Amino acid sequence: MAAMVCADFNATDSSSTNFAACLIAEESAADLADVAAGLDIFYLLFAGSLVFLMQAGFAMLCAGSVRQKNVKNIMLKNLLDACGGALGFWSIGFAFAYGSSNSETKSFIGGSNFFLSDIGTTIDLAEDLNPGAAYIGFFFQFAFAATAATIVAGTVAERCKMSAYLCYSIFLTGFVYPVVVHSIWAGNGFLSAFNQNPPLGVGVIDFAGSGVVHMTGGATALVAAKILGPRIGRFYDADGIPLPEPKSFPAHSVSLQILGTFILWFGWYGFNPGSTLAIASPTAGAVAGLCAVTTTIAAATGCVTAMFFSTIIEQRKTGEATYDLTMAMNGALSGLVAITAGCSVVAPWAALVIGFVGGLVYYGFSSLLVKLRIDDAVDAVPVHFANGAWGVIAVGLFAEPGRMAAAYTDAAAEHSGWFYEWGQGSADASLLACQVFCVLWVIGWVGATMIPFFFVLNMLGLFRVDPLEEEVGLDISHHKGSAYDLSAPDKDQVEELLARQATAHGKVEAPSAGEDA
Repeated sequence: MAAMVCADFNATDSSSTNFAACLIAEESAADLADVAAGLDIFYLLFAGSLVFLMQAGFAMLCAGSVRQKNVKNIMLKNLLDACGGALGFWSIGFAFAYGSSNSETKSFIGGSNFFLSDIGTTIDLAEDLNPGAAYIGFFFQFAFAATAATIVAGTVAERCKMSAYLCYSIFLTGFVYPVVVHSIWAGNGFLSAFNQNPPLGVGVIDFAGSGVVHMTGGATALVAAKILGPRIGRFYDADGIPLPEPKSFPAHSVSLQILGTFILWFGWYGFNPGSTLAIASPTAGAVAGLCAVTTTIAAATGCVTAMFFSTIIEQRKTGEATYDLTMAMNGALSGLVAITAGCSVVAPWAALVIGFVGGLVYYGFSSLLVKLRIDDAVDAVPVHFANGAWGVIAVGLFAEPGRMAAAYTDAAAEHSGWFYEWGQGSADASLLACQVFCVLWVIGWVGATMIPFFFVLNMLGLFRVDPLEEEVGLDISHHKGSAYDLSAPDKDQVEELLARQATAHGKVEAPSAGEDA
């Protein structure tokens, strides 16, 4: 607007002072716009780095949860998740997710910007993005894609072949996950709230990815665990007869588990607040601040709910109260997953309710998997799939109109959470219907793609390791030895050292004995 006013001045205008002031204001406005753009880019770099740090959290959590004989294997798979995710998402995944997303026509999948080739010309993340913003947008979205792939690693730990893992990691990040992203987050996705004509006038509200990221990864993990089968000795004996009680395989390092949990919680402050994609405006700052608060409350509530509910159930069964650290850790992660969809559109008190239910959902779904004899080595399916679904649905119940207007659009705010609509005497369940359909869509899409994929891998013998290799441990059979050097010192050398110590001890004590005599 300043440029238009300055252009109205003519060469004969006597108000030269005003004209000069206008030019200065114009330059200042341009400078401020550049600073704001740079600040937003740096904010995404910072937030994306936090999300990428979650890979270390997953690695520590998985490594601590498996047995000592499989630590190298699970650590390498977590590393390769980042590598496969980077290559798959860079080459085709990002194009499928966001290519042509500014088109007014709804589409199932993107179709441009393969290998980031369109950056600087027709990049379609949003309007008026410069190449720097486009590149940082890819980086931020890649970190999310790698997270979706890593969820599967823990579930199939201790029995999955490395070749199969590489195949499904690239397939998930390069095709399956991007289609879900496009449908919900792209401007022309058929479920997107950013669409000019969203479904039911509102579209799906999944701010940071309870459904897009966590449900997609969790559903893939569930399919993989079912087709791959349980670890040897988990539910069946050597003859294939079901055990009276499932055998538990204790985690080899609680320290790594809790370290991984804290790293993941820390990284979530990039995951949720960072999904504002900007910070230089008052509205973006307010939304990011709300996200940080709701994320914290849901995580804390989920932790104590899962742990104490487990304690109560255990006390009623055995008469003794125990406090399960695994329940506490996974309860916190469940609260984080559950709040991810609605962190920007719900009030802090609603985050407490969402986290509370998330802890119960985790406990219930974890118990259900055991009853169904589905072996999830790290309980990733209850955390990510079950609570991802709950988080998406929770938005349809608790989303507030004012917060939706700030995080999305004024039009989206016309259809708020069902509890608010009901409180106002309305029966409008448009948002809730969209959220339920989102859950069904993710389950259907992942099932339709990943069930045949894993089934073929299994039929070809490419999915599961040899039983002997599994019993010995994948570190020795696949990675040149154990992760820890547990070899004992040479027995003869130990005996020699003990003999020397005994001799030295005798020499010192001998004079004292003579004096006493």
